[in-house]
Amino acid sequence: MDRTQGQAEPVEQTAAPSVAPAVASAAAGPAAAPAPGPVARIVTLTAGDFTLTVNPVDGSEIEPRRPGTGGTAPAKRDAADRAARDAAARPPALPGPAAPASPLLAREEERERLVRLLGRGRSVRLTGPAGSGRSALLDAVGADCTGLAPDGVVRLSGYGHQQAGELLHALYAAVYEASAERPERTQLLARVRDIGAIVLLDDLEMGGTALDELLRATPECAYLLAATPDTRAPSDDSHLEEVFLGGLGRADCVELLEAGTGRPLTEEENAWAGDLRFASEGLPLRFVQAAALLRQRDERNQSSAEDDDDEPGVFEERPRDAAFVALPTLAEGAAPAELLASRVSESARAALRIACALGGEMPHHAHLPALVGDTHADAAVAELLGCGLLTPVGTRYRLAAGVVRQLEEAGFADTAAEEARTAARHYAWWTGHASVTPERVASEADAVLAALAGADVVAAVLLARTAAPAFAASRHWEAWERVLRSGAEAARKAGEVAEQAYFHHELGVHALCEGRLDRARAELEASIGLRGALADKRGTVAGRRALALVTDREKAGVEVSPPLRLEPPASASEAVTTVVPAVSKSAPTTPMAAVAAVAPVAPVPAVAPVVPVIGRAQAPTTLSEVFEEAFPLDPKPAVAAPVVPAPLRAAEPRRKPVLLAAAGALTVVVLGTVVSLAMTGSDPETPAGGVGPAASSTPTAGTSGGAGVPGTGGNDPAPDPGTTAPDASEPASPEPGLSPDPNQSQRTPSRKPSSTPPSRTPSSTGPTGTSSNPEPTRSVPTTPPVSTPTPTPTPTSTTPANPSATA
Repeated sequence: MDRTQGQAEPVEQTAAPSVAPAVASAAAGPAAAPAPGPVARIVTLTAGDFTLTVNPVDGSEIEPRRPGTGGTAPAKRDAADRAARDAAARPPALPGPAAPASPLLAREEERERLVRLLGRGRSVRLTGPAGSGRSALLDAVGADCTGLAPDGVVRLSGYGHQQAGELLHALYAAVYEASAERPERTQLLARVRDIGAIVLLDDLEMGGTALDELLRATPECAYLLAATPDTRAPSDDSHLEEVFLGGLGRADCVELLEAGTGRPLTEEENAWAGDLRFASEGLPLRFVQAAALLRQRDERNQSSAEDDDDEPGVFEERPRDAAFVALPTLAEGAAPAELLASRVSESARAALRIACALGGEMPHHAHLPALVGDTHADAAVAELLGCGLLTPVGTRYRLAAGVVRQLEEAGFADTAAEEARTAARHYAWWTGHASVTPERVASEADAVLAALAGADVVAAVLLARTAAPAFAASRHWEAWERVLRSGAEAARKAGEVAEQAYFHHELGVHALCEGRLDRARAELEASIGLRGALADKRGTVAGRRALALVTDREKAGVEVSPPLRLEPPASASEAVTTVVPAVSKSAPTTPMAAVAAVAPVAPVPAVAPVVPVIGRAQAPTTLSEVFEEAFPLDPKPAVAAPVVPAPLRAAEPRRKPVLLAAAGALTVVVLGTVVSLAMTGSDPETPAGGVGPAASSTPTAGTSGGAGVPGTGGNDPAPDPGTTAPDASEPASPEPGLSPDPNQSQRTPSRKPSSTPPSRTPSSTGPTGTSSNPEPTRSVPTTPPVSTPTPTPTPTSTTPANPSATA
């Protein structure tokens, strides 16, 4: 709607595909003329082996490509199509009278050299500082190289590209007629290899291995790469020619100033131009801006003779200022952005504020009436371009080098947040409108991404939701991925679970089309989980279908290594040598240690080869089957031992006698150990390990002591001097009415306690504390008793306390 008349203006039809909507439609904005909701643009693409249906409502759907569709290389463009494509790749024409082009001065030598090298098929890297005229030189060289290559001259922009993949897709789209196909990497490399063209790549930002990948992928192309000195250098194997651009001389700088002002310079201006040339090192951009300063000074000083006779009118924008305006200082000439911005129109200054909020990106001139609020704001781009504050970058305009920093210091970035939010809401309405084609959205990708980065979370979610399908349909997938990631982060911060699920689903589909299966699985599983929490059945089904494709690709693409099989040993003589440690004389010798020291060590048979048995007819072909065999869910039955190889059978007869001898010796020792344990196991007071003094002994009838006291066992100690040794002729059974001697029936611990407490077995005493052995026991004389009795006294008297014990 026209803000002045209140009537709708006719829609402007333009031929260039990169031109944005008409001025009136953009100026109306989303709030000025409420229209019905945008119609969903459903676009079907062929992405490698998949068919991708971009659905802005429910999310993209992906399925395998039908047999017989796609897969064939499309035809190349003819000369007329290439000319139209080249015109579309240039910045759009601005409204109003065309500004005179700046002459290309002092570049004849570099121009001829570049044309000669490109005609020989050599690739050249043109290096020069920002503002040295690299873009103008590329235009001149491209005009001279027309007709040298079979596929013509292709002009690309490397601004914002750090990898070679997106540039290869742009080159493929410029040469081939493939409007609805985005080939996978294998198909892309096979098709760009056949391209023979002269490629003019401006604003190069990559180097090293990425640049080598671009050059190797297109061996039939000759490149002219324009870069700044701070760009990463190419590798040594790239074989690129280097051409450096320097500044202009003094005479060339004066000539450029005179061409910009349209008049000869005065002596004062000539001296000022010399100082400016020394300060700026002769960069052409500085003198384009200096010419704009001189034109503005002439307008303020009313230096034109025809203006001296005219009186100031009432309809002029501002009254005439009769004060004399001096030449700018050298500092103002070296950094003229603030002074130039203060002398342009208000619409141009508003456009500069928007560009500062978008990181230097200038929106298309058709968007400025809606963003600025002035129906004639589209003319501001031409005004700023004539002042040298803008420079062409691909199909758009951007603030010149150093202008953003100078304007930020002047205060143009104070309202950056508000300007970015306004731009984001405007682009959200524009990108979602059904009349806007995806190609027009792709041409405005940098401004959309800049608005997305500077907007609040609500506006960012809305913009990403509407711009992502357009970028996907235009096959500008690098911008598609960046928008999806920014939208997912904004949706997470805003708490929009449904939008977050949509962005994760789209990221999974994008990763699946690019062949990154791990990333695709992670994104799709996240989307399925979020949509399951929201009870979104349609979205969950779409996510599971895409996840099934990921599983199929993993099974088809993973190469499984064969199962492990160990080879049998070379000969049967290989045996394991066992080292037997020497037995120390001081260490206690156990029966098993004696056997190990005496019995010969039999040679250990060779280890049989380990061959995993797989319970299937054929070897596994996927990684999941290998893990199923290695870690089965159900235990498998024991597998029979493999048959011993032939070399091992010949060695069996020689090992049998040795094995039988060792088994016999081990049997004898075990039997002897069992007998000795049976004979000594009835002693109730023998300490563990056989260490320490014995408490009592149980001699048999008619047996006298050996090395000990006569009448006692050989292990009993001698009695104390204060006691009398018992007589061996005492009867074995005492009389029934005899009471035991208290000195002999009670025992007290000796003053020197034993290091090992006496062992107590359940069979040594009965329930009443008496001995269960029917044979009489003899007491052991000890020290005189003390007042503290033992907690569990054991009667050791010759006369048993219980007569029934001898019954």
